[in-house]
Amino acid sequence: MSIDLSQFFEVFFEESFEGLDVMESELLNLQPGDLDSETVNTIFRAAHSIKGGSGTFGFTSVSDFTHVLETLLDQIREGQRDLTAEHVNLFLQAVDCLREMLTSLQAGTEPDLTNSNTLKKEFELILNGEVSAPVEQPVTIESDSSLDTYEVSFEPQHHLFKTGNEPLYLIQELAGLGELEVNAHVDGIPDINDLSSDDCYISWVFFLTTDKGEAAIKEVFEWVEDDAEIKITLCGGLFSDDMETASNDEPAKVAVDESIEPENTPVERKSVAAKSNAETTSIRVSIDKVDSLINMVGELVITQAMLTQLGEGEITENKVVALQEGLAQLAHNTRDLQESVMRIRMLPISFVFSRFPRLVRDTSQKLGKQVELKLLGEQTELDKTVMEKISDPMVHLVRNSLDHGLETPEERMEAGKDPVGTVTLNAFHQGGNIVIEIMDDGNGLNTKKIKQKAVQNNLIQPDDELSDDEINELIFMPGFSTADEVSDISGRGVGMDVVRRNIQALNGSIEVTSAQGIGSTFTIRLPLTLAILDGQLVTIGEHTYIIPLISIVESLQIELDKVNCVGGGVDVLRLRDEYIPILRLHRIFNHSGAIEELNKGLLVIVESDNQKVGLLVDDLLAQQQVVIKSLEANYQKVEGVSGATILGDGRVSLIVDITGLIKLAGLKKAGSQELNLGHVDTEVNS
Repeated sequence: MSIDLSQFFEVFFEESFEGLDVMESELLNLQPGDLDSETVNTIFRAAHSIKGGSGTFGFTSVSDFTHVLETLLDQIREGQRDLTAEHVNLFLQAVDCLREMLTSLQAGTEPDLTNSNTLKKEFELILNGEVSAPVEQPVTIESDSSLDTYEVSFEPQHHLFKTGNEPLYLIQELAGLGELEVNAHVDGIPDINDLSSDDCYISWVFFLTTDKGEAAIKEVFEWVEDDAEIKITLCGGLFSDDMETASNDEPAKVAVDESIEPENTPVERKSVAAKSNAETTSIRVSIDKVDSLINMVGELVITQAMLTQLGEGEITENKVVALQEGLAQLAHNTRDLQESVMRIRMLPISFVFSRFPRLVRDTSQKLGKQVELKLLGEQTELDKTVMEKISDPMVHLVRNSLDHGLETPEERMEAGKDPVGTVTLNAFHQGGNIVIEIMDDGNGLNTKKIKQKAVQNNLIQPDDELSDDEINELIFMPGFSTADEVSDISGRGVGMDVVRRNIQALNGSIEVTSAQGIGSTFTIRLPLTLAILDGQLVTIGEHTYIIPLISIVESLQIELDKVNCVGGGVDVLRLRDEYIPILRLHRIFNHSGAIEELNKGLLVIVESDNQKVGLLVDDLLAQQQVVIKSLEANYQKVEGVSGATILGDGRVSLIVDITGLIKLAGLKKAGSQELNLGHVDTEVNS
């Protein structure tokens, strides 16, 4: 009887990716000349497990590549060879290569062996005692000029904008390498009704004539290679990414500028599956959590049996009392069961933090900066879904800290600082939320420069009076950047607004504090889970809505003498030297029969993006936890509404989206043309 090994593939891939994470983490701890034998043994064991598993399941490309990696590790741990910085860098490249190969195999496609073959030769040169040298190209291209012409195919995935990258700036960087011809393919743009401003639908084919070489082109696309299909072809038939060599019978030719006809040139796409960015579909759960869940189910069964017995026969007064007690016990057991189930989805944030030591190491080397990364609160738990979605925004924030925040060692010493800068990631629970801080001890935000850029971009007016905190908040405006030059680390004029939007999609918020010469802190607040929401029930006419408790600042009755009307017919309430716009929800949602007089209703003060507004409601009901149901998945997207839930009486209640509500009402922050709250004081007193 034969065994179908494919049933074990998913476990193999999961364990292999965990092994690669271990290898990367331990490699970052290795110091050339100060060898820790246990660290090397840990790396060796992880590589050996991947090699053995891949060989068992027939993934020979992985096992063959891992074999040379394992051989070098074995020689180092046996003391036959000294560990060098070159070895560490090569091992880290091998980890990246293995991760790409396993991702392709997991997606059911054959991996691209270009990188693995190159790295394998590097390992073999070291093992044979030869000096490492670049791999020679199989075909020599002769040309009267040192210029080469490349065809570059760039097909972004739809979510490219959400990763904080902007194709326009990539094209500008590419144009800086030589003479560039751009061809945009717009066939993928959908009907306007299906168009989303957050998605990228265009692909490009570039023809670049340059003397910089292929490595310079690859560097342009370095930060988007996981989010796009990229193919670089040396015109004449040499496919550098796929290692396809020109036929011996057909010598390669380099097309000159005049002979390039991109309109008539068929575009060849790299026929490999896009790298999987899908969320993992499994988690590992400790036996303690499973035991707790089983105990809760047992208690639930006992309570259910008791209620069934009470329901039999005639209902007496004594039975009514016992029935009430049984229902209370059922509610208690259900709540405990809910908490136990939710704990199963909770994972330590170290799963996210673990990717940053490598990121900080590689980026700091590229920038020529010395950086120490500190990780605090690594065991703080949050929902697996939240964790997977917060990773990309954190990567962007850390890159910004490294590129814009921290100074060079020379600049730090001139300022009397330690030449080694510090980036700190901290996580902790606060109420029903998790707080994540990204801190650096760099130069801080330059408020003067931010304001100048904001005025140049018409985001604010020159005479707007804004506090330093309000000026710093402008970095989250779409398209805002203070970078004087575009870099492949940050400063592409896009990103921070996407970071805020992605965090808001998780019902969270982000704020920044900064001190010139001392450093900056970005603070992210997120709910522990996306499945359950703590909400405040409110009534508007005959309708019941739910406002997330995380957004509520306070609730109060309105004093009419503190209300004024400003431009656009917007009422504002003066509250402790602040002016709060009042939104009448019955008008926004078009409900009749609701309270319209301000002094007869209640005002719920909510905050989003550091902007406060007051929601006029008829009455406040109970506070309760609600199970969130996606409105978009079950119906369609509705502006001002983030989801729905079913109340205890069976009615459907909509959950208010504060950010969307402010947008729907036409309110904007300082600098908008519709309502500038920074000038409310003048308008009210005039």
